[in-house]
Amino acid sequence: MAKKKTFESALKELEEIVRQMESGDLCLEDAVKKYESGMKQSKYCLDLLDKTEKKIAMLTKDRDGNIKKQPFKDE
Repeated sequence: MAKKKTFESALKELEEIVRQMESGDLCLEDAVKKYESGMKQSKYCLDLLDKTEKKIAMLTKDRDGNIKKQPFKDE
């Protein structure tokens, strides 16, 4: 069974890609591959942050102004 990727592991991988690209040691072909991989990691992180933001937004106020937690229905 494949291990589910976490935000932290994706971010760490993205940071490593940036470090490698900034080093200037990559040939053009490798740099493009790293860029593509970095964009995938970036999208994964942004999507996960968006999903988390939606979960947090489910905390709403009721008619009396009290905070009420509503269940989030994950797609």
